[in-house]
Parts: sequence; structure tokens; C-alpha cells
Amino acid sequence: MKRGILSLLVPPMAVCRYGCAGCCAAPIGVFWLAGITGIVYGFLGGPAELPYTSWTTVALGASLWAIAAVWAWTTIRGVEEDAADPQCQERRSNVCRILPNRRLDNDPFDEIKKFQQ
Repeated sequence: MKRGILSLLVPPMAVCRYGCAGCCAAPIGVFWLAGITGIVYGFLGGPAELPYTSWTTVALGASLWAIAAVWAWTTIRGVEEDAADPQCQERRSNVCRILPNRRLDNDPFDEIKKFQQ
């Protein structure tokens, strides 16, 4: 519950606290700040400097905020799924389904050493 409310109100903080800060916190923050700016700018008349509220600009700001909130929620949920299965045994996460099993990979430096000898 706390994660959902935090990801709705302050998406970058939710990602930093409950998710992977290095993954998406910066772009989510950019979308969130652009959304706030769009909403405020729309109430001040928008780009056309209207004497009344520019509802199109407010809607654009609200949609950017919504994108940031959904992105934060998706990131938090993905980190939780990956933490539940760190070795990707059950492959419940989208990342585990996309990435191959890394235990079978050879060391690339071993391949380079073969060619140098």
C-alpha cells in the first residue's frame, strides 16, 4: 500500500527506496518533473498565454505524471520479482525470460588468451 501511494505521488523516490535507483530513477524523475511543470504551466495559461487555464497543457502534464507513476510501479514490481528468484530458476520475471542463463557463459578473457598464444 505504501509503495503504491509513494509511486503515485513521488515516483522517483519510490524507485529509489523500493526499487533499483540506478535502473530508472533519473528518467522517471524527468517525466515526473515535466508533468509537474506542465500542470503548473497549464494553470498559468500555457504556451499560448491564455487568460484562462490551458486544459490541453494540464492534460499533457497529467499524462506525463501518469507515465512516471506507471513506470515506477512497473520497476518496483520487477525488482520484487527478481529478488524473489535471484538465480532465475522459475523465470517469473521478464528480465529472466529475456536474458540467457549466465552460468553457462564462458569467460571472454579465456577466449582472447587462446588467440594470443
